[in-house]
Amino acid sequence: MRDYPACAVHDPLILGEGHDANKRRSWWVIALCGAMMVVEIAGGLLFGSIALVADGLHMSTHAGALLLAALAYSFASRHATDTRFTFGTGKLGDLAGFSSAIVLAMIALLIGYEAVSRFFAPVPINFSQAIPIAVVGLVVNVVSVLLLSGGHHHHHGHGHGGHAHDDEEHVIAAGERKLALSIFEDGAPPRFRMRVEGAAPSEVTIETVRPDGASRLFRMASRGAYFESLDEVPEPHEFRAVVRVHDAGSPTQEHILAFEEHALGDHAMHRDNNMRAAIIHVMADATVSVLVIAGLVLARIFDWLWLDPLAGIVGAIVIAAWSYGLVRDTGAVLLDMIPDSAMARQVQAAVESEGDELADFHLWRLGPGHLGAILSIATTHDHGADFYRTKLARFRTLSHLTVELFHKS
Repeated sequence: MRDYPACAVHDPLILGEGHDANKRRSWWVIALCGAMMVVEIAGGLLFGSIALVADGLHMSTHAGALLLAALAYSFASRHATDTRFTFGTGKLGDLAGFSSAIVLAMIALLIGYEAVSRFFAPVPINFSQAIPIAVVGLVVNVVSVLLLSGGHHHHHGHGHGGHAHDDEEHVIAAGERKLALSIFEDGAPPRFRMRVEGAAPSEVTIETVRPDGASRLFRMASRGAYFESLDEVPEPHEFRAVVRVHDAGSPTQEHILAFEEHALGDHAMHRDNNMRAAIIHVMADATVSVLVIAGLVLARIFDWLWLDPLAGIVGAIVIAAWSYGLVRDTGAVLLDMIPDSAMARQVQAAVESEGDELADFHLWRLGPGHLGAILSIATTHDHGADFYRTKLARFRTLSHLTVELFHKS
């Protein structure tokens, strides 16, 4: 067995696309929260309002969380080319996000504890002070969210849907009937799926013709609301599909579709968990403010004092749920879990498309929009490492690629 030397390609700047802009936004919001904190504490001490002082101290916790995010951005930028960090400083944002998630969990526990305590030992509420303070806090939080998001949509949900190629759905209009063909992959091997609007055909077959001329016939079975291929569709999903629709007593209809393999753009791979944590901190406070305002207004109108602690419990549950999702996602990055199983399968299929064998494979996230991969390939060809780097160039998120080649014995 003859070993080829390992070959690595490394981009040391493993930082998110909007890293510098996010850093600036963090400092702007810190300035806003810091100013609000000083005004509330000073005003509370000057006018004797303990509620105003308490809200000012509460604002300081969010300023502290945002300071953690801003310092993480600054440190990551300053040490982006420091060779002591083997894979760059892109994970620093995930570390900061994980720390913020722990703080969020503690805040949820404190709010929940305080709310439950007030059920058993109600305290008098000064509505004339509490409601305006909650409204001002809500306004500050809304402005902070707008500043942090910078006009971009940030997902705070935590689901990880399957790679279903929904953007590759091809619609065939045939008279009064409409057929929609896609490659479905949601926690299962990829298969063709065809939705039918109108009369269902008696039989459907699909023949794929790949760029190298290789063809394969797929027979479709009716699943009630749709047709599904009996066989899996191997990677890569780049081919010409000849769709033949058979109806009893009518000529066979033939449609030709082109499927293209796109570089994966999974949101989870590009998501900046540091900015996400900062936004969740502010959104958590805004959510609690909305619940508190609603609870205080109703409590004042109907004298339902129990609504105030109930709003606190609901807010604590919402914050705890966000904290859990943030811990899970940042923890997965810090533990080097595979960021996208569908992409891992595509990389393996690309490497093994000519009979090679991927003997060992590691794929992990280095930072927002940057992945690292180590491949050990058993081959019978005389290809060098550059051949495989070129083959994998369509995966633009692979910022660090190490290839080891050895001949099969």
